[in-house]
Amino acid sequence: MAQAAAAANAGVEFDEEMRWLCRVRKTLEHASAEELGAAARVFDVPRALRDTKPEAYAPQYFALGPYHHGRPELKDMERYKLAAAKRAEQLFAGGRKIGHLVQCFHGLQGEMRGPYHRVLELSDETLAWMMAIDTCFLLEFLESYHRDEATTDMVSSAANWINATVRDAMMIENQLPLSLFVEALQLRHATEQATGGRAMLCAVFDRFIKNVSPIKLRADMTISDDFTKEAHLLELLYHFLVPPDAVFEENSGGSKDPTTQALDRSIDDLEEQQLLEVVPQLTGDENTVKKALLQVSRLVSRPMSSVSKLYGKMTRKLPALPGVVSVVRKLMASVDVDGVLSGMNMEGVANTPLAKEIKIPSVAQLAKCGVRFVPTPEGIYGIAFDAATATLSLPVITLDGNTEVVLRNLVAYEAVAVRGPLVLSRYTEMMNGIIDTTKDVKILRQSGVLVNRMKSNREAADMWNGMCRATRLSKVSRLDGVIGAVNAHRDRTPAVRVQKMLKRYVFGSWKILTLLASIVLLVMTALEAFCSAYPCHDSWFGNVLQLSSPDP
Repeated sequence: MAQAAAAANAGVEFDEEMRWLCRVRKTLEHASAEELGAAARVFDVPRALRDTKPEAYAPQYFALGPYHHGRPELKDMERYKLAAAKRAEQLFAGGRKIGHLVQCFHGLQGEMRGPYHRVLELSDETLAWMMAIDTCFLLEFLESYHRDEATTDMVSSAANWINATVRDAMMIENQLPLSLFVEALQLRHATEQATGGRAMLCAVFDRFIKNVSPIKLRADMTISDDFTKEAHLLELLYHFLVPPDAVFEENSGGSKDPTTQALDRSIDDLEEQQLLEVVPQLTGDENTVKKALLQVSRLVSRPMSSVSKLYGKMTRKLPALPGVVSVVRKLMASVDVDGVLSGMNMEGVANTPLAKEIKIPSVAQLAKCGVRFVPTPEGIYGIAFDAATATLSLPVITLDGNTEVVLRNLVAYEAVAVRGPLVLSRYTEMMNGIIDTTKDVKILRQSGVLVNRMKSNREAADMWNGMCRATRLSKVSRLDGVIGAVNAHRDRTPAVRVQKMLKRYVFGSWKILTLLASIVLLVMTALEAFCSAYPCHDSWFGNVLQLSSPDP
């Protein structure tokens, strides 16, 4: 039995080796160096993103392209794709059949295999048939898709079906090369009119992209005739949202732009005397504040004076006490409490993209600070903060059943395909930071920044709170400058300045208070031990112990 199993394994390894050798030889014979060295455009979703919500990246109904071809749970939907291919034959000119499209695709192996990051273990014939059927199905869907019909005029089951197809069609692992649609559409025309299909495709893609995009695009943006320079639909949508010619400088290091640095210095350089300038704005009476601060200083100085006198008497009675205090002080100084607290970040959770959140106040907090929210027609490029009028300009975003999947896959595409700054990821991080509760969603809806087509404001807030973050560190100077300006505006408000003062000069002195408490506890323990061995009930030590001990 063992020999038979070993022989079977050897046969399998031999077959795999032969298949690999045949594929390598065939690739080197037919493919050019340019094709082999071309940059991939369809990738696997990074695991750090996939683990946050796997169903957002794997097609649930239709497998388009080779990555999910053959999945058992998707085979039942193959008949719908075959029906679409059969209907496409009726539109072909000159009595052409689906076989003519397959034959055309058979000669485009480089264009079909080139965009995919994986090595496709499919024969040329299988790949050509698969691409022809999927292209006919998706082209028919794109031509008949209208967002208004999908959301209002159709029954619920039909709308759910259409939305599910949209989600599958916009997943990064489920993309088809755009050049294949041109070839499929050319078969509808005679040979001398074959070039007329490109203009029709421009209109189809333009309508679909603008309807599917969760972020409202500029009205003057249209798809040009050279749309095939984009590899697939998701890439086409991404470059609509983040134009290649837009200036989004990356700042991946620790430095900040000069504006943000100046704002940070203006906040960090606050001194304690500014407390007298800030608190009266909250109370309206400067004399009352000064009297209150004087009373607080007296309350603090009296017990500290008593402790000082007590320490002097103890050192005279116990000469070894200063040495003990020195040891305690060294022990307290050797413990890096801040490092211990910062290290308690639950490894495996805090280091995931889901656990990182940008530091920016929520919409409700900003509204309390006088910030107004206005929509900008410029999309992501129009995000800005006007400090003079306290106005934050944000692009209009529509939330529906497709928004999360589309945004997640756009972020995934950006993470693996874009070498520059992760602009869209930074935008989603910012929106995740300012939207925490239903109140934040309500304020953005009232301002016209957010259009909520989900069931409730709670569902919209939960969607943003569960949105994934970037897989690598990338800071966009333009967006980070807006975030820094918003934070600086909030930090300049009286309430926040008082809070910072208390944190820095009161709560920040917990180390000294801890040291004093440790010393007092150690001294009391030493005195109690001393008086248990020697009679000191009538002495000064006995009175101290009687005052410090609880009543029976």
